[in-house]
Amino acid sequence: MKILKSFMKSKKFMFSMVILIPIILMVIFGPIIAPNDPIEMNAANTFAPSSSQYPLGTDEFGRCILSRILIGIRPSMVVALVGTFFSFAFGSLLGIVAGYLGGKTGNGIMRIVDIILCFPPILLAMMVVCLWGAGVRNLTIVVAILYMPHFTRISYSSTLKVRNMEYVENEISIGADIFHVLTKTIFPNIFSPLIIQISLTITNAILIESGLSFLGLGVQPPQPSWGQMIGDARAFLTVSPMYTIWPSLFLSLTILATNLMGDAMRDVLDPKLKDSF
Repeated sequence: MKILKSFMKSKKFMFSMVILIPIILMVIFGPIIAPNDPIEMNAANTFAPSSSQYPLGTDEFGRCILSRILIGIRPSMVVALVGTFFSFAFGSLLGIVAGYLGGKTGNGIMRIVDIILCFPPILLAMMVVCLWGAGVRNLTIVVAILYMPHFTRISYSSTLKVRNMEYVENEISIGADIFHVLTKTIFPNIFSPLIIQISLTITNAILIESGLSFLGLGVQPPQPSWGQMIGDARAFLTVSPMYTIWPSLFLSLTILATNLMGDAMRDVLDPKLKDSF
């Protein structure tokens, strides 16, 4: 309850929730509240201005921009949330094991992690997508691989700090098995920095998905994606500037809110790093 009250007092947290709650509702109820079919083309109604039928206008194929925005958030959020979950689960597990066991096993795990970190994320993502093909499933795998090392390094360094603590040695002395020590004793005590990394990873994953879709390597037409919409709209910037602005605005607000959520978590979980907003 004390942590919850601290979150409620945070301006960053409240501001991010004002943005993220509607975004979450869009993810869940987007297909229901979409005013039109997002993939239905109407050549006679291209680049139509805002109206009661098309609140945000239409694109170059006469498709409703609002409907495509409401549906287009799903690929980004699925890739971001599912990919982050797997990178968090496997990355944290590897980091805890490496930090607890140490020696050749720990060094071997961390050297593999360092190799993955040597590659720029967008280039590694493009390479994997080119080899495996585009689509939400493959993008999710890409995100899980790309950001797993970040969780591994954080959990590794945190585990090194706590593995020799008295409460860990007490568990070992009473005969607790290694699984119990890792999951019940060490993991709860290194969870705070991992929470912050989760919010950062979600933001980066949304950018990766949007960037690949912008380049035509992500979600494939006719299914909409915000990055794909921005990529398509750039050719018509002088004809219909709002076609570019709307998906860019929604994408920017989502990233801003997610980053502020991460900052709010950092401030509450580590008050020494607190700053004003």
